[in-house]
Amino acid sequence: MGRQWLHSKRELNANKKAKITSKLVREIMVAAKMGVPDPAMNPRLSLAVEAARKQSVSNDVISRAIKKGSGTGDDAVNYELIAYEGMAPHNVPVIVECMTENRNRTAPDMRSLWKHGQFGSKVTFLFDHLGIVEATHETAGLDLESAAIEAGAQDVRPLANTPADHSGGRFLTERTDLYAVADALRAAGWHVASAELGYAAKDKVVLTDAARAEVEEFLEGFDDHDDVHRIYTGID
Repeated sequence: MGRQWLHSKRELNANKKAKITSKLVREIMVAAKMGVPDPAMNPRLSLAVEAARKQSVSNDVISRAIKKGSGTGDDAVNYELIAYEGMAPHNVPVIVECMTENRNRTAPDMRSLWKHGQFGSKVTFLFDHLGIVEATHETAGLDLESAAIEAGAQDVRPLANTPADHSGGRFLTERTDLYAVADALRAAGWHVASAELGYAAKDKVVLTDAARAEVEEFLEGFDDHDDVHRIYTGID
């Protein structure tokens, strides 16, 4: 077989990076559309640009995305944010946010991905709609609750996949306090990876390991879709 496995792995990594870049660019376009096309005056756009640069997205690509989103470029694209809701297997509530320029394409795709669940079931009442700031700090073992209180957040949860030598938190805020909390965390030495409105489940669904694996496999289909921006679920 030679080194075919290595070539395959590189292709998978390249495809994953391309998907991440595509979603970052789309977020820049939506942020530019929703506010002024200047990162210095648009907090959401500033965070989107920062996240893109962390993934080595070129300044040229970022500039074109801002022009497209704000309608000032020759190839302006009108993306909109659409939320779909329903139940995953084992009665796990799910909200899927998509960024799309063609809802007639996206909606049938979402319905198809939900074939092993319940598409269209109303579940938003099971979530709180609030601000969510994901941030890390280069100091390990920081008291997340103290950091949340000092920044003005309402609650905080450990951030998954945080490096062992860092601290990581998912800070929950009032919707109107989102960017103020992000700025306060940044001033305290935290790296803010994202700050946006989102959903947090009021009560978590407890699953067996086998059931959780089934739900995660179900959700992977959405995560792989180019139009999917965020996925919110009733499990940790």
